This record gives sequence, structure tokens and C-alpha cells, in this order.
Amino acid sequence: MKRPLLALALSLALHFHARSADSLALTPPMGWNTYNTFAGNFNEKLIRDMADLLVTSGMRDAGYVYVIIDDNWTGARDSLGFLTVDAGRFPSGLKALSEYIHSRGLKLGLYSDAGYKTCGGYTASRGHEFQDAMVFARLGADYLKYDWCNTEGIDARGAYATMRDALLATGRPMVFSMCEWGNNKPWLWGRGTGQLWRTTGDITSCWSCIDDHGGKYNSYGVMQILDMQEGLRAYAGPGHWNDPDMLEAGNGSLTATESRAHFTLWCMLAAPLIAGNDLRTMSKGTLEILTNNEVIAIDQDSLGIQGFRHTGPDSLETWYKPLKGGDWAVCFFNRGSKPLHIGHDWKKDVTHDDVAGLELNCARHTYSLRDVWKKTRIGTTADGLAATIAPHDVLMLRLIQ
Repeated sequence: MKRPLLALALSLALHFHARSADSLALTPPMGWNTYNTFAGNFNEKLIRDMADLLVTSGMRDAGYVYVIIDDNWTGARDSLGFLTVDAGRFPSGLKALSEYIHSRGLKLGLYSDAGYKTCGGYTASRGHEFQDAMVFARLGADYLKYDWCNTEGIDARGAYATMRDALLATGRPMVFSMCEWGNNKPWLWGRGTGQLWRTTGDITSCWSCIDDHGGKYNSYGVMQILDMQEGLRAYAGPGHWNDPDMLEAGNGSLTATESRAHFTLWCMLAAPLIAGNDLRTMSKGTLEILTNNEVIAIDQDSLGIQGFRHTGPDSLETWYKPLKGGDWAVCFFNRGSKPLHIGHDWKKDVTHDDVAGLELNCARHTYSLRDVWKKTRIGTTADGLAATIAPHDVLMLRLIQ
């Protein structure tokens, strides 16, 4: 009788905690991750410093609450098979660092992998999912990024479901970020397993490029990643998000204009906003991009609808995103290399969102126009819009009922 009762108790516990997990990530998660800038070159002091800078810069108050320690933090397993922490990186222990992060009003994110080894060659979770979930919970983790290296012969759907169950069994709410690179179309099955799933391979800090890593895998520029989101918006919503990978704003070869456009488009996509820049050397311009509360509000809108685009002439894209309360976000994006002069007749703008079942009809209803980057009102849809958009730049408007 003991085994059936134990199985029933576990089933009930999983059901209870699964219901609580449904309330996680009702808007796209926001935070900062070690990987884009530091890869494996981090330790507890650097992460403490980054946590402090999230607070003092105002990024925490703008919504960036997850401090995510990516690959290269795990040590070997102990005699009972439990994960240990790399003592060289964390001489005070990761639990102490976790407590410090929480004391700053932030949340801890950790990383693991569904294979035997992580992408960096460190200890991963295959065959130890429930043990590792217990370790994550004991360390006070609030978020788990779960990668897909060294997973030959494993079924993705089953592997991610196993770690989901392991996380639920701990009783600690943890956002589950499935980093499977879109290889097995996780948007088709990810809802109910994780709160977000990667739709592509890794992003890299260029506007438009493909970085070939010796034929093993590719990293992609902002434009390549953007185009890979086509057709996926029907699968996103509160608690289940398409993840086009982390932000590269302020990194690499991206100009200030390109960083602003990148950030804007990720907000139109209702994407998770995970910064990956060096907060110690962040420019004032990058900080202003990352903390623009009106742009962030479009990403974090509680309606949870991913935006969509209409491609126009001369490299002009017009993006639309329905917002709660009847407002709309509209973004004019100059993808080309020359300035574009646009004239937009709002009264002819009747745009149907077949996924959400909503319509923007400026012929029937007049909206106030707010430029959310300049934070100014610029008239209404009763009048035509005339503007010049620089190359690789955006004009982002909120249409207010």
C-alpha cells in the first residue's frame, strides 16, 4: 500500500504545484544574464557587482529582476550524486550569493542542460533531474535556463517534461526557460512545460550576420533572429512566451540606433527582455534604451499578444501590437541603409489581427498618438503622419483610445 499512496501523494503535489506554476511569467520575464558578455569569465564578486548595478542604475525598478548565472557554475557531483558548486568561482558559496541577490530585491536564475555535460563541458542534469531540481530549490533559484547540448538520442519533449516535473516536485516556483534552439519546434508543445522557449540558435552582437562556429553551429544577427519569428505569434501569451534570445543592446558592433531598434522590435514581439551587456561600462544611451518605461510597458502589456508586421515598400516595415484597453502599438521600422520619408494616412489604416481577433480601424475611431521614445504627444490619427526615419531606426507610437 505504501507505494500507491506515495505515488498518489506525488501526483497530487505535482498537480497542486502545476496550478501555481500557471501564474508564473504572466508577462515576459526581464533580467540580466552572464553569458553574452562574460561567457564563463565570472565569479561571485562580479555577480554581486552586477546585482548592485541593476539596483543603482534603476534597471531593477524598470523590471529587470532576474540575475541569471549561465553556463560554467557547476562542480562535480558528490558521493550521493548531488550537484556541487564551483568553489573557485563561489568561495562564499552560491547560497550566500543567492541570499545577497534576494536581499537586493532581485531573483536568482540558474542554468543547466538536458545532456550529460553543459555546452561549456560542465556537469549537467541528464539522469539527475530530480536531484538537481532539489539543489536549485535549496539554493533559492527562481528561474532555470535549461540548455540542449550533448543530448544525442534524447527526445526533447520528454527531456523538458522530466525537468518540469522535477521543478514542480520541489514546491518552489521557478520560471522554466527552455533553451532548445527551436530544433524540435517547442512552440508546438512548450505550453504547459515551460514558461518560455527559445525559437532560434544563439544571437550575436551584430545587426545582420551569420557567425559560423566551425560548422558546429551558427549564431545569428538581430535581423536574422527577427525573421525567424515569422509565423510563431499564435503560440505566445501570458505564461508561455516565444524567446528570440537575449538582448544585445550596447554590445558588439551595434550602433545606438540599432540597439534602440533591436530593443523596440523585441518589445513588439512580447519577447523576454534579458540584458546581456556589461553594466559596469554601460553608456548613458544604452541605459536609457533599456529603461524606457513606455517602451517596456508595450512589451509587458498584460494582454500578452505578440506583435506582427506588414512589409511595405523601400525596406519599410510596419509592426502592430494590440494592447489592453483598446490601445495599439505601431512601429515603423526602416530596415534599409538610407533615410526613409514616410507619409501615413491613418484613415486608410484598417488592420486585422486574425490571431487575436482584433481590428485597428482608424477610419472609425480616432486615437491620440504618443511617440514613446520621445515621450511626447504628436497629434491624432485624424491627421496624416509625416516623418523621416534614419537607417536601421524606428518610429514607435502608442495609439491611445
